[in-house]
Amino acid sequence: MHEYAVTQSLLKLVVDEAKRVEASKVLEIRLVIGDLSTIVDDSVQMYFDIMSEGTIAQGAKLVFRRVKAEFKCRECGEVFIKPTTGFDCPKCGGLGMPTGVGKEFYIESLEIE
Repeated sequence: MHEYAVTQSLLKLVVDEAKRVEASKVLEIRLVIGDLSTIVDDSVQMYFDIMSEGTIAQGAKLVFRRVKAEFKCRECGEVFIKPTTGFDCPKCGGLGMPTGVGKEFYIESLEIE
């Protein structure tokens, strides 16, 4: 449910920036979302469609780019993409710890007119 607040902030940032540069319309918003952020693309899209009605961002296309979660093994130091289940290192079987890659949530770019 945190997608509501996140989308509200996203829309405000986008509209404020578009107005700052005197754009008449926001056409596309490119978002980067890490797999560990727990943000659900479909929820952001749904809230955005509702919240953007009547703004210069109404009808803008949201483009989502997902970043895979990266882990580092505590035993051997191997850096790897988190497996579907568990946190085990594919090299030695040790416990992997998050590196910080995969927690992203930011606006990569805007297309405006």
